Amino acid sequence: MTHYPYNIDNGRGEQLTFTGVARRPDGEYAEAEGVAQPGAGAPMHVHHLQDEAIQVVSGRLGYQVLSREAQYAGPGELVVWPAGTAHKWWNAGDTELRTTGWCRPPHNIEFFLGALFASTKENGGRPGLFDVAFLMTRYRREYAMLEMPTAVRRVVMPLLYGVGRVLGKYDKYTSAPASIVAPREYSSTTG
Repeated sequence: MTHYPYNIDNGRGEQLTFTGVARRPDGEYAEAEGVAQPGAGAPMHVHHLQDEAIQVVSGRLGYQVLSREAQYAGPGELVVWPAGTAHKWWNAGDTELRTTGWCRPPHNIEFFLGALFASTKENGGRPGLFDVAFLMTRYRREYAMLEMPTAVRRVVMPLLYGVGRVLGKYDKYTSAPASIVAPREYSSTTG
């Protein structure tokens, strides 16, 4: 069980604080506050099973849905990406970007981002290859990093995951939560 606040930092100008899980009539929401330095943000990715939202507190948010033009949001504006929507976001301003946001339902977002941020910070700004193989293989039904070519996601990462298991690279993940089984199929173009 996560104790809140739960702070993560990727060492590349992005910090995220999970503040708790809110229970609402339409389900549970993992709530968070974020800080991103100019240019920092998330690469093109997809949450297959979760809606995601970011509300700008201060600064300028740039965001883009796959195959569409970039858009921008300022203080008070809310951007929502329904489950299965490939998107990326970044700090498009020259000052710190502060946000609040949520993912619904929470599923494994705290573990996934916590492990990804830790690996990125430990490896000088890029996540470790074996860590990426573990996360992208174990949680492939939940998330995909679309800047990684499809063949790499579907063939190379699972092979590297197998090598990592043989080499004992995943001992640190023995308490990792199980992947969520998709209640519905997700698009093969984003998986």
